[in-house]
This record gives sequence, C-alpha cells and structure tokens, in this order.
Amino acid sequence: MSAVRRVRLKAFAKINLTLEVLNKRRDGYHDLRTIFQTISLADTLAIEFTRARRTTLELDSSVDIANNLVIRAAAAVLDAMRLTAKVRFHLMKRIPMGGGLGGGSTDAAAVLLALPALAGRTIPMAELLALAVELGSDVPFFLSGGCALGLGRGTELYVLGDPPQVRGLVIAPPVHVSTADAFGFLNRTEAQLPAAEARLLDSRDWRRFCVNDFEPAVFRQHPDLDTIQRKLCKLGARPARMTGSGAALFGIFDQTEGLNRARKAFPDCKVYPFTFISRRRYQAIWRKQLL
Repeated sequence: MSAVRRVRLKAFAKINLTLEVLNKRRDGYHDLRTIFQTISLADTLAIEFTRARRTTLELDSSVDIANNLVIRAAAAVLDAMRLTAKVRFHLMKRIPMGGGLGGGSTDAAAVLLALPALAGRTIPMAELLALAVELGSDVPFFLSGGCALGLGRGTELYVLGDPPQVRGLVIAPPVHVSTADAFGFLNRTEAQLPAAEARLLDSRDWRRFCVNDFEPAVFRQHPDLDTIQRKLCKLGARPARMTGSGAALFGIFDQTEGLNRARKAFPDCKVYPFTFISRRRYQAIWRKQLL
C-alpha cells in the first residue's frame, strides 16, 4: 500500500502596483501592462497525496467555490506527470474572493508546485508555466512571485527589482466586481491605445508610477470604492489604489500611527495588514514548504 505524503502550504496574494489596459486583441482579451507584487496575506492549503490505481480528487474548502482552480490544477499536473493518485485538499481561505488579489490563482499555482514534489517528480518550469497559462492569466506569476512586470494577458513576465520593504493594508469591501464587467465599463476598442508612456518600477520613486486604469470606470459604478480610496489617502496612505479589476483596495503607509488608525476606520469592510514579499523570500518560503 502506498504511503501517504502530506504538506501544509501558504499560498500568498498579490497586488497590482500598476495596471494599464491597452488595446483589445483579436482573441477577445486585452493587452495589459501591469506590475505584480506578492504580499504576505495568504490562504492555507493542506494536501494529502497517495499513489493509487485511479485518480480521485477531494476538496474541503472553508468557502464553497464553483469550478475550483485547485481541482483543475491537480487534474492538469497529474495528467502532465502521467500519474494516478488519491489527493485530498483542505483549503482555508483568507484571501478575499473576487477582490483582484489572485486568491484562486495562487491556490492553483500552489498545487502545480506541490504535487510534483509530493510525487517525487520534477516538471520543467517551462511546462509548469504552460499549465499555469491554461488555468488563468495570474497563475504564472505565482510560480515565482516577488515583483514582476506582466505584459500581454499578464502571462508574459519580466523580473523587476524588489521595491523597499513596506507595510500596508488591504481593504476588502462587501462589493463584487466581475472582471468581465470591469472591462465592459472601460469600453476599450481595438483602435484605442493609452496616451501615457510606459511606466516602469523604480525602487527609489516607484510610488509615483502606481496607477490602475480600471479605477475611473469602476468607481463610477461603485462610488463606495472611491470613498474608500479617498479615506485611505486622508489617513496617510501613499499610494492608495484598487488592485486588479477590484473590488479590493490597498494602501501603503510610512507611519505606523496612520496604519493603525486606518485599521479601525473601515468597520464595514474586511481589513488585512500586509508586507511585501520579495522574490528571494518567496522562493525560499516555497523551498522550505516543500522539503
């Protein structure tokens, strides 16, 4: 009888320090230019793996999620390894769903990284990236984490230098903004291109480059999000931005006093303190998790 192998993982969230929406492509997607940054807010994923004659995948999640990416990722990576196994997942969600924080994507990436290790197999990163792209536009970033420039659908990634370590807050209001709706609010056409020049992250003055093209359109539809952003700025956040297509926002604080005030200033929202996680630290955490 095959031995059971177990692992308990942290799957970290991301924020978009910048997010520019460019032209609409012929395949229906939009070209993006974004800067991803891993943050310390994380889901917890426990996995039990047993080699078996047929594959069975079971998921116990603290939140009921239709078509969960954990199961899809597991099926994809087992198929890539040509393995059959019994795999049980216990997912404790802490990353707010539908907030633009990559919660489903980071869980999927965690499965892609963990199952080969549990099976005693090695899958080349190029193959893992191909699997990740099929699962979702944000999934490839979470295979390496840190700070990265994303182009195209966000899947064409270029490593950037890590900005200085900072502290911040994620504010998750009780508002859901679907990604499809957010693109619809923008009303981009194939002929429209941004007037602004490319914005690249500079470790000395990166904050002034933070922008999110979704904000004006999404804020018109959901004025409460504009109110949250203004309040974060008033409390000392520099910058305060929406992440992804919303609805979560983040604020970066230089002063602990301002951060502590802000933690108590949004009673109708979920509030999560965070720090940035560098690429080196992210990868060190993953090596330790998979020992």
